[in-house]
Amino acid sequence: MLTKAGLVLLNPVTGAVLRVITLQYNPETLTRTLQVQGAGQGGDRSEALRLTGPPIESYKLDAEIDATDQLEFPDQHQATVEHGIFPQLAALETLVYPPGDRLQENGRLAAAGIFEIAPVEAPLTMFVWSRHRVVPVRVTELSVAEEFFDAALNPIRAKVSLGFQALSVNDLPFEHRGSSLYMAHQRRLERLVRLARGGDLSDLGITAAAFEPPGG
Repeated sequence: MLTKAGLVLLNPVTGAVLRVITLQYNPETLTRTLQVQGAGQGGDRSEALRLTGPPIESYKLDAEIDATDQLEFPDQHQATVEHGIFPQLAALETLVYPPGDRLQENGRLAAAGIFEIAPVEAPLTMFVWSRHRVVPVRVTELSVAEEFFDAALNPIRAKVSLGFQALSVNDLPFEHRGSSLYMAHQRRLERLVRLARGGDLSDLGITAAAFEPPGG
């Protein structure tokens, strides 16, 4: 069975799974960028080797959504016949929308004269790329290129570009569920390091003497 990449939305308090978004096709490329958080970046040489926290890690990928195969069997895919891929696009796009009922509630509170209204908290989004990479993220970028349409102008093929930023213990309170899940992600990385083949100084053409101070 082919493992799919995707997103899981969790209740940030209870951890209950609210929605699973499975990418129809696994992207061919996943671009990751890690920005180091070092204490010595301000020029203090005594802090050059110190890290202030986990790196700022970002992800970018392109996903494809295509209803062509489903439309060949319309009796089995009535929703696709009626709506094309609008539902799949909506599942991704609403990741960056506050829930409508909360917006209406905030509007009601504002009309009642309440000035301090807390921003709406979104579900906790987990980016899942195999069992080795399960990371809490914030969606930072989403663009959609709709390519083909049916007679009712329902899109039937699209390319979606997604960008995420990992939410680490620097972004969330340490007691937040997202922080715990981020730490689980980091622990997985540390366990994987132990499985990596170790090198030898001879592979690099040097000996331990290369690290001795001059005149030592």
